[in-house]
Amino acid sequence: MNLLGEAPHSAAVTHVGDLVGWVIGILLVIALVYWLMRQGWNWRKTVQSGLPEPAAVPTRTTEKILETEGRYVGTTTAGDWLNRVAAHRLGERSLVELTLSAEGLKVVRPASQSFFVPVADLRGARLDKGIAGKVFPEGGLLVITWQLGDQQLDSGFRADRSSDHDNWVTAVEVLIKAHDKVTDTDKNTEPNVNDRNVEGA
Repeated sequence: MNLLGEAPHSAAVTHVGDLVGWVIGILLVIALVYWLMRQGWNWRKTVQSGLPEPAAVPTRTTEKILETEGRYVGTTTAGDWLNRVAAHRLGERSLVELTLSAEGLKVVRPASQSFFVPVADLRGARLDKGIAGKVFPEGGLLVITWQLGDQQLDSGFRADRSSDHDNWVTAVEVLIKAHDKVTDTDKNTEPNVNDRNVEGA
């Protein structure tokens, strides 16, 4: 008679080879997904290669109207919050310093490519909640619409102080209207070609 009884069986041990195989398989899947994402990004750059490069940030401008710091969320084609622009590094999220002056909008990105939007290319500003696949609370995003070549774009910014967003929308819209008014006045005051011909006769 066995007084000690039968010893319990040991728990099954996972075979090391199977575990290594699973790890390698997961890593390969991750690598494949990353590769596909890179291919998609490069495809976007190729498709958008005709988009001209944004203007460089000028060294000097007139007195600033507004200034703020925050995050640059990304740029899409105007009206399509998911159609992200990859050309000229416009699709890279980064920290940002925004400065609005009479000349236009300075977008300074220390870790990426900075750019400048002349006042003549500003098209509007609004509050929104999403851009480039990134979603925020209602009104938590400042979106500025601008012209680059033949394409209108939406660029999204999130200020460190979200209360600044309303002031930015107002300031951009006022600046656009003031510039349009000055432009229209200049056009109306230009001498007519026929008038100049009559004067020279």
